[in-house]
Amino acid sequence: MAHTILDDIEFKIDKNRLFQKIHIDPAGEDGERVLALINKAEAIGKPRALYTLSYIDGKENDYVVVDGVKLTSRVMRVNFDKIDRVFPHVATCGRELHEWAEGMDDILDKYWAGTIMEMALETARNQIRRHIEENYHIGKSRSMNPGSLEDWPIGQQKELFRILGDVQNAIGVELTDSCLMIPMKSASGILFQTESDFENCQLCPGKNCPNRRAEYKEHLYEEKYSLKKR
Repeated sequence: MAHTILDDIEFKIDKNRLFQKIHIDPAGEDGERVLALINKAEAIGKPRALYTLSYIDGKENDYVVVDGVKLTSRVMRVNFDKIDRVFPHVATCGRELHEWAEGMDDILDKYWAGTIMEMALETARNQIRRHIEENYHIGKSRSMNPGSLEDWPIGQQKELFRILGDVQNAIGVELTDSCLMIPMKSASGILFQTESDFENCQLCPGKNCPNRRAEYKEHLYEEKYSLKKR
């Protein structure tokens, strides 16, 4: 296992994009207030990420074994069918921004800070992809994330963290007993090389999801992932 910690990630906020996301006119009465939050966030923000190059030790009908850890998911088993290495990872906005936002009393400030933290998390996730491509040249890739699908439930966070080691000491992300992460603006998953256009969203029927990246495909599971296909 080759663990990589990314803890020197430059964090600059795209101000125009932020104002669009929170529907605030930068020239309006709240614009100066948001700019003050941006300046503070850029001064203290330290998004971080951790990933590891891991190898697949075994594959059965509804699970794979990665670095000796069993991950139960039929979708994962099919997605990993023709590969032997993957990249488990965790990315986070960082403890500094998390604690900054936790100390706020104003509801609007908290909302705006939450959006800023989402952008910090996005920065960390993008850095993971860039770093993996620069060092391993995997080309097209996709990610599976515990809890995004019923097929790979949130409880599998424990197994993912076992593969990654001491995540809290490495980048400050704590896994709670209910398998949620602190800071909350953190994301975990397994990046894998593929020629497919897989997205978790294609298998998720949930409606009105603000983070949906692809249309739900009602029959995709039966057509591609069901054991009945064997």
